[in-house]
Formats: sequence, structure tokens, C-alpha cells
Amino acid sequence: MRKTAIITGAGRGIGFAVAKRLAEEFNLVLAASSPEERYEERFKTLKETGAEFCYVQADISEQTDRVKCIETAVEQYGRIDILVNNAGVAPKERRDLLDMTEESYDRVMDVNTKGVMFLSQLAARQMTGQSAIDGVKGIIVNVSSMSARVSSINRGEYCVSKAGVSMLTRLYADRLAGDQIYVYEVRPGIIETDMTETVHEKYTRLFENGLCPIARWGKPEDVAEAVGILCSGKLRYTTGQVIDVDGGFQIQRL
Repeated sequence: MRKTAIITGAGRGIGFAVAKRLAEEFNLVLAASSPEERYEERFKTLKETGAEFCYVQADISEQTDRVKCIETAVEQYGRIDILVNNAGVAPKERRDLLDMTEESYDRVMDVNTKGVMFLSQLAARQMTGQSAIDGVKGIIVNVSSMSARVSSINRGEYCVSKAGVSMLTRLYADRLAGDQIYVYEVRPGIIETDMTETVHEKYTRLFENGLCPIARWGKPEDVAEAVGILCSGKLRYTTGQVIDVDGGFQIQRL
């Protein structure tokens, strides 16, 4: 039986790299917030590989759109084996912690944390009622950020939202282990995507000055490889783990 994966934020960057990584093994439900036409060229390359997928335009901060993701997967493919919670937003404007607005906080938290919380809930309800395949009913992978534990005082709402994703990983891993559903977190470091375009020069300079042991920008494909390993279903005596994909940034050095 061919398994099914839902990937949020799948239209570009890390999400699209994950889609390419999982396409050989899974039917894909690709969710993103813009009309499908925006991603036409990327999706064309995916089709050319023979990938089986469908697209859902969805804002995961909205309950009706989260339901649409789940219902589409079940209607199209009959089950949900993988949920990759990748969709996320940065603050529209970086502001000092003392100048951060409630509107910015609410927007970032609604997508990055609330969306993950309640899409995972819906997916888990579906997964628990399914038959297991090779001893696994489902796998949830949350793509968070090094900002879950690294302070950035000019985007505090983002840091708080990703720290929340880390705790959600622990909570769902604890709750679902007995149901043969396994939950993991992939924590990217500084990855070359649209989100980091505005700080490209800054971080390039930091890499040159020894910011990370692996002195280069991370690529979306680096993150996708970690996600793919976790989605394989081969790590059945692990749950709640974090994989740092950050060039060794987490190593404390003197």
C-alpha cells in the first residue's frame, strides 16, 4: 500500500524540498497559502518525476482550512501516514522586543504554533483510527527553527512561536506513542530561503567569521534529508527527538 504525506508550506523553500524528497515513496498532499498558479513551475518539475500529488490552498491558522487539508488527503488517498508541519511566517517587520506589536505576535503565533497544534490534532485523530503499516500508524514531523532556543530580540514573537513548536513535539510524542504514532522535530539553522533573503549579506559575513563549524549556508535539501529519514518509519524506538540541521551551530565552543 502506498502511503500518504501532507506537507504544509509546500510551495517553496524547505516545504518544496521535502515534497521532492518524499515524492518517490508517498502520495503527497501539498498545502500552501497562495493559489496553485504561483507554484506552477515548481509543481511542473514535480509532475515530470512521476510524483502523485494534489494541491490544497490553505492558511493553517484557519480551522476550516486545516480541516480541508485532512479531508482532502482522506478523500484522495484513503489515509494519512505523514504530517510535515512546515508552514511558518516571520514577522512582517523586525522590531525590538519593547516595540513588538500584539498584531504581529498574534499573526506569527496563529500560523507557527496554533496551526501546528490543531492540524496535528486533526491528523492524529485520523491516524489513531487507521490500521498500522509495518507497525506504524503515523508520523508527525514538526519543522521548527534554531530560534526555538536562540534569542533574537528583534523578532521575539518568532522565537516564542518556535519554542512552542518544540513543546508541542514533546506533548504529542508523549500522547501518541501508545498509538504507534511517532513525533519528531527538525530544527533548521540558517537556511537559504526566501525568508532569509533580507539578511543574506549579514549571515554570509558571519559564516566567514566562524559562526558555524560547517561554514556555509544551509540548503532546503539539507533539511529535507533529515525529514525524509524521520518519515521512513525505521526509527520505531524513538519519539520526541530533535534533529538540529544547523551546520553544528548548537556546539558551544571556546
